[in-house]
Amino acid sequence: MNDIKEIVNNTIEHVKDVLQGAEGGHDFFHIERVYKNAMKIAAQEKKGNELVIALGALLHDIADSKFHNGDETIGPKKASVFLESQQVDEATITHVIKIIENISFKGGNFKQAFTSIELDIVQDADRLDAIGAIGIARCFNYGGFKNRALYNPEIKPNLNMTKEEYKKSTTPTINHFYEKLLLLKDKMNTNSGRLMAQQRHEYMEHFLEQFYNEWNAEI
Repeated sequence: MNDIKEIVNNTIEHVKDVLQGAEGGHDFFHIERVYKNAMKIAAQEKKGNELVIALGALLHDIADSKFHNGDETIGPKKASVFLESQQVDEATITHVIKIIENISFKGGNFKQAFTSIELDIVQDADRLDAIGAIGIARCFNYGGFKNRALYNPEIKPNLNMTKEEYKKSTTPTINHFYEKLLLLKDKMNTNSGRLMAQQRHEYMEHFLEQFYNEWNAEI
């Protein structure tokens, strides 16, 4: 296997190259934020294999199924081929692939089939990037990318979607706060993740209060 620092640096450059021109909420800057938060959480928790955490964070959205007709196999395949080219050992590759396959929210009724402290840490880092000010920005950026309405009072959030219904949802962007973003605080896996999520969650609540006040001409 190549030097760990070299593998991580090569992975960063590879992901930058692959995600050129990606939708703004799922571009390399998203990956970079998740990577930094994952390493921060790992350092605070003093747990987990740092190489697995780094590679899982850097490769978790190498081919997001949302941009590949819902195909969830492309990302793991691309990650595996790249890691093999870096002579990463088989156990590490398998663990990273499991992280990629199980990290996503996929609706409130989805049960992930794999658990590890490394997945917990990367998942928390990814979820942190879905909430707070950046989470709000990403949410509306993706809604615009999909040409969705900002808000429609007549279309209520659906909290009981199946995985397939969640993937195919075309509801207004504000609904996504209730169907995912506001649920994430209580789904964090680590103590560090929970502490970091609290302030971001409160920021979203204040945003929604302001949004409805402006929508209804109350302020």
